[in-house]
Amino acid sequence: MIKRILGIGNALTDMLVNLQNDAVLGEYQLEKGSMSLVDSQLQTDISKSVAGLPYSLSLGGSAGNTIRAMARLGIEVGFIGKVGYDTTGDFYIQALRNVGVAPYILRSEYSSGKCVSLISPDGERTLVTHLGAAAHLEAEDIDSAIFEGYDALYVEGYLVQDHRLIRTTVAKAKAAGLKVVIDLASFNVVRENLDFLRSLVADYVDIIFANEEEAREFSGKARAEEALDYIGAMCELTVVKTGMKGALIKRGDEVVEVGIMAAAKRVDTTGAGDFYAAGFLAALTEGLTLRQCGTMGAITAGKVIEVVGTTFGEEAWRDIFKLRERVRHDQYLF
Repeated sequence: MIKRILGIGNALTDMLVNLQNDAVLGEYQLEKGSMSLVDSQLQTDISKSVAGLPYSLSLGGSAGNTIRAMARLGIEVGFIGKVGYDTTGDFYIQALRNVGVAPYILRSEYSSGKCVSLISPDGERTLVTHLGAAAHLEAEDIDSAIFEGYDALYVEGYLVQDHRLIRTTVAKAKAAGLKVVIDLASFNVVRENLDFLRSLVADYVDIIFANEEEAREFSGKARAEEALDYIGAMCELTVVKTGMKGALIKRGDEVVEVGIMAAAKRVDTTGAGDFYAAGFLAALTEGLTLRQCGTMGAITAGKVIEVVGTTFGEEAWRDIFKLRERVRHDQYLF
């Protein structure tokens, strides 16, 4: 049974910008809802284009979001990443410790990475990422001893663009007896790395999270149910998130559909998938049913879209903990 989870991902600081319209997306040919890797100059140019608009800074990175949320939910977690020898890197490491995450953070001569999250008026986010030091996490950095004491490795899908790093890491994790969990991250990442991802999932992955677009890209199937069956034949547990309809979950012959938690207000979808995975996996560590796991995923995702970024206050966490008690007693099922 999974109890302790180690994440690996891009160690990034997020700059969250609230757009008044989507003009900047057209200006820089950014596909709405996508994640684009850019050089430092282009990211700077885009940042200048939105100067003056409301923004905030927070710890980011997809797997980092998930791991930090799981720590808040009481799960023992660690995180592997790379930052620069700069104040941003110092901040990142200390912030992980502050929220109860064991940091396995390496340093690089390159500056720490940053993600500019462009939030459209409808709450959809388009990510423009300069990885900086995060891009220099290498296969040789992964010591097998890191996996000692953990039951599962959670892999950020954005990392799959470095095929050697990911294949080496998951192979070492499996050799150490860990389950491998992956979130497919973004439809364009899946599209650009399709053959590698299919091979990786078939050979190593036990649990997979994908939204409907990502699942379609991965499977080549038109319908979410077909994609679920395709992916479900390759791994132990599959979660396909279907937007406002909720999620389809498959483990062996068991298939359940779980709805969403209605958000009080849909402000920013940044981190929704990350927090869904956190809630789901936290429930899984308790041995709860698939429906209960899906419900916890929906609860945590529903809370994070009510705020800009991926940090919310104690009142929201208290609500989550109260709802978790109801879920544990099958009193809060969508």
